Amino acid sequence: MVNTIKAERRESSRRSDLSALRNGGYIPAVVYGYQLENVPVAVSERELTMTLREVGRNGVIRLEVEGKPVNVILNDYQLDVLKGDFRHADFLAIDMNEELEAEVNITLLGDEDAPGVKEGGTINQPLWTVNVKAKPSDVPETLEVDVSGLQVGETLTIGDVKASWGVEVTDEDDAVLVTITAPRTQEEMDSLDEEPAETTAEPEVIGEKEGSENE
Repeated sequence: MVNTIKAERRESSRRSDLSALRNGGYIPAVVYGYQLENVPVAVSERELTMTLREVGRNGVIRLEVEGKPVNVILNDYQLDVLKGDFRHADFLAIDMNEELEAEVNITLLGDEDAPGVKEGGTINQPLWTVNVKAKPSDVPETLEVDVSGLQVGETLTIGDVKASWGVEVTDEDDAVLVTITAPRTQEEMDSLDEEPAETTAEPEVIGEKEGSENE
């Protein structure tokens, strides 16, 4: 499903005008890519937020730019550090028949049921996203990794699970997705609680050299 957002073309990039847009509930943005030059636009923050909730971060959005529909994805964005509001958005115009590369989140399944976890092990997830190549309509919102069978000391790499994803992954097969490390021994826990011994050194006193005279 492709959701539609109306985009108003903007002519000014002055800070005062951009601030006025944001105060009015709009996001300064730019559209570029397939069969399109860079076009500065403004979109409703409310509409964009609602659309992303429906189609996901990698979902296809149809922008109406001056009455012309353009298929895009949200290629990049900037958020207000304090408020979390959108400050700017970059939309990439795409050809629905051409493959593109996208970053997809990884979701772990069965982590509480893993034997290694039940034995006190800790799940470590070095990678939270992977890069895939697919047509826009085939890019998944998330990729699932079943860890319910992992024992302590076992590891899953991209090569171990990518066949189940049904999409081309461009990252290396030996990249580690998840591993379960052994629980700490009592000796290790005790060593963490021990404070490092304090060492006090006598300050070095630098005196006058023998035979020196005050000038």
